[in-house]
Amino acid sequence: MKKILGASLMLIMIAFTACGNKTGNSGEETKKTTENIQTKETKKMGTIHLTKAEFLQKVANYEANPSEWKYLGDKPCIIDFYADWCGPCKAIAPILEELAKEYDGQIYIYKVDTEKEQELAAAFGIRSIPSLLFCPMNEQPQMAQGALPKETFKKAIDEVLLKKTN
Repeated sequence: MKKILGASLMLIMIAFTACGNKTGNSGEETKKTTENIQTKETKKMGTIHLTKAEFLQKVANYEANPSEWKYLGDKPCIIDFYADWCGPCKAIAPILEELAKEYDGQIYIYKVDTEKEQELAAAFGIRSIPSLLFCPMNEQPQMAQGALPKETFKKAIDEVLLKKTN
């Protein structure tokens, strides 16, 4: 009895596995359908990776104006100085992606890879990662270090960047 039951379960598993991708649509049709659904949805912006050149254009040109902070963006931002090998950086990456979508249109969340952009990291004195630079409009930026929980990020975004009061 056990042998028959075991063999039956095995056949069922094989049948489901073999039929897993037989929908009647070719891969190309499925791809087109997926693309159509995505274009109909409102796409939300995620985090934005910056090079030094992009940083100088979008955030602050510290080379042209080394003695004074002048934020160039049209919305407040958070800049995440990170590295791919950093555990705490990996831990906050999905949180930052969620927040970028949640606050889409209100703030930017930029990411700077400190391994690729060593000169930029040095210019901001980044000695430990993750380091997060909160840049409100028309004010001095504020630096935070370490992996922060989502609620702490939200509070900082609301109070420091968006100036929301409870």
